[in-house]
Amino acid sequence: MSGRIVVIGGGAAGFFSAIRAKEVFPDHEVIILEKSQKTLSKVKVSGGGRCNVTNVVSDPKELSSFYPRGQNFLKKAFSQFTSSDTVRWFEERGIKLKVYPDNCIFPVANNSQVIIDCFRGECERLGVQIEMSTGVQKIIKNERFKLTTSNGELNADKLIVTIGGQPKKSSLQWLEEMGHTIIDPVPSLFTFNMPDEPITELMGNVIEKAKVKIKGEKLEGNGPLLITHWGMSGPAILQLSAWGARILHDKDYHFEVLVNWLDSTKESELREQLTFCQEDYNDKHIGNVHPFPITLRLWKHLLMRSGIKETTRWRELGKNQLNKLVNTLINDCYQVKGKTTFKEEFVTAGGVSLQDINVQTMESKKIPGMYFAGEVMDIDGITGGFNFQAAWTTAFIAGSNVGT
Repeated sequence: MSGRIVVIGGGAAGFFSAIRAKEVFPDHEVIILEKSQKTLSKVKVSGGGRCNVTNVVSDPKELSSFYPRGQNFLKKAFSQFTSSDTVRWFEERGIKLKVYPDNCIFPVANNSQVIIDCFRGECERLGVQIEMSTGVQKIIKNERFKLTTSNGELNADKLIVTIGGQPKKSSLQWLEEMGHTIIDPVPSLFTFNMPDEPITELMGNVIEKAKVKIKGEKLEGNGPLLITHWGMSGPAILQLSAWGARILHDKDYHFEVLVNWLDSTKESELREQLTFCQEDYNDKHIGNVHPFPITLRLWKHLLMRSGIKETTRWRELGKNQLNKLVNTLINDCYQVKGKTTFKEEFVTAGGVSLQDINVQTMESKKIPGMYFAGEVMDIDGITGGFNFQAAWTTAFIAGSNVGT
């Protein structure tokens, strides 16, 4: 029996679920409604325009551990479609992928356009319709769904909602009015603003391995750290912002961050290292030579923060100076006053409560015939291709079940 499946939202999850639905249920009419004049805009800008398609981690339990919200739900979902399935899906359609040392997977072409072209090509091949500039204004559910859109009325037998993360709860009010519980959305991936900190003068410096903590909280981020003209960014910071999304929102983004510039180096190890430095570098000026994996510019900045002159010779370092240097290297404190969110790659914590969704099918427990996929749900991951993987997985499951 044929019917009409309407997908609300022309992003990553929308296209993936529509393609899957048309493959599994070829007799059904499948229509994607996109309210703007652009589809797949997040795919376009992802990974600096290269599109971080997924991550090499594929074991459902391990993969789900990269999601601050939705872990248990996704562990079950990934057992149906995981990152290795994503790789196979794209490669079967002619998209060659490459694994990078950080486990992120990108197209060999290093261009997100190949992913966009793949989706559009699949829609054309299968006969998936795409309606642009068509925003859904109202939905009434009787035997079928009656949609009022900016381009008139439309009936549907089944719906897949893939409208992505929303910055405000009001954008999800219509889903709440239909009986769903909405978890208040807050930003998840953002960088730290430090307007009063001189370290911003070192913008462009990258520390390959750093450990960052929020003072007074059990939150930690690890990995590369980038100093910017507004504060700090990079995977270590973004990771911390994801895990601490709600806590930092409650602090109104005013807090102190502690940086270990030497990754996981312990105090005892560092003191031993500094003792060797005093012996090995002896008469050399401390501002000219050091053994640590940080730039000379950052090293000089940290010396200044420790109250040590660059012309001081290594052998001249006193006990108090050593203590200050140790603390600065592994427990450096900075004031954060605000955040910077990249609108194009906006990720939110919050959305439709997972309690309202059947993980086996992605169907709403409140409204039969309505399915969800992607970030409209209370799911979000850290950087590294994890947010896209959640979109592919939930979209695959929704598309596989929507026509039954």
